[in-house]
Amino acid sequence: MLKIENLDVWFGFPPDRVDAVRDAAFAVARGESFGLVGESGSGKSTILRAIAGLIDSWSGVIEVDGRKVSGNRRDRAFYKTVQMVFQDPYASLHPRHSVDAVLSEALKLQGMTDIDRRIPRLLEDVGLGGGFRFRYPHQLSGGQRQRVAIARALAGDPQLLLLDEPTSALDVSVQAEILNLLTDLRAEHGLTYLMVSHDLSVVGHMCDRLAVMQHGRIVEVMDVDALRKGAAQQDYTRHLIAASAGYQRG
Repeated sequence: MLKIENLDVWFGFPPDRVDAVRDAAFAVARGESFGLVGESGSGKSTILRAIAGLIDSWSGVIEVDGRKVSGNRRDRAFYKTVQMVFQDPYASLHPRHSVDAVLSEALKLQGMTDIDRRIPRLLEDVGLGGGFRFRYPHQLSGGQRQRVAIARALAGDPQLLLLDEPTSALDVSVQAEILNLLTDLRAEHGLTYLMVSHDLSVVGHMCDRLAVMQHGRIVEVMDVDALRKGAAQQDYTRHLIAASAGYQRG
């Protein structure tokens, strides 16, 4: 579903150029959930933004469903296949747009018809009833806002979702609900996920395989069974696992 080869992403120009991602390579099978983990600033979210067309200073190969993309140009066919869910549900929804307006706009942009019929179905898919349709973001909790953001991403029936730490801005009590929702949606719709997280327990729950990033490079690709067993090949990965286990014990 997704293939990344020799991906470099940078910001600025010499001598001030910053190389955020260097020579990244991995592949995500159709229907798989793949995680990107690492410390803040390691380049995880930058990869998602390059795929989505939000960064144009990159080189290498980005291939989605067998089609190579170039620069930051993405056509409607791309966005019918790929959608992104952002980290902060408080910033990703327009404060003056109702849920109905948010979803209507997304459906129209995807060329969908029968909008009045589709909106209740989208809300039902993400666990929100029809009573939420005409509410505004300030009338919603953080978890409800993120459910609306997920519904917006699902509007065009995409195949690949880019998930940029979709629960890190939420209360701990709500995080599990959103993760379980994403798990159910993946099963129901046959979705493929590329998920960024700094939380190894989230990746262990959500993903089949993961890539570990450090200083813009992928240092190890492993499956979740190896993560759970602590069977890492690289010292940095072992350090991350140990730090995560120590935090959980505390």
